[in-house]
Amino acid sequence: MNLTHLDDEGGVSMVDVSKKQTTTRTATAEGSITFPEKIAQKIKKDPKSKKGNILTVAKLGGINAAKKTSDLVLLCHQINLKNVKIEIKWKENSMIVTSKTITKSETGVEIEAINAVMIALLNIYDMTKSLTKEIEINNIRLIKKTK
Repeated sequence: MNLTHLDDEGGVSMVDVSKKQTTTRTATAEGSITFPEKIAQKIKKDPKSKKGNILTVAKLGGINAAKKTSDLVLLCHQINLKNVKIEIKWKENSMIVTSKTITKSETGVEIEAINAVMIALLNIYDMTKSLTKEIEINNIRLIKKTK
């Protein structure tokens, strides 16, 4: 098994996808952010902060992150995203953020899905950090990928 981003001499190399077929590709990723119970109840009751609605800002941040992935992940291809959906649901004292990305491309869209989750979670953290220092971001992972 070889690392795909290394050339024959061990230097960095962008993967050549020019000969690959364009297909519809999807990816789903998720992660969580956990709060102390009292803080979780407060946010569930009113997800607004001085910076705006926490859920709306997180979703917009996640979508924007997916669109800018190739600017941040250095050997990632620029791809034309067809759709990015961010869902946020509560499970006990945790928000579970799920992103679903779709493209028609020669390469996968999983990095965009994972990046969307990470930045959505970071936006939630940024908007709630004044409430407590006991916030944990966990379990960011790829759930499903198709090509």
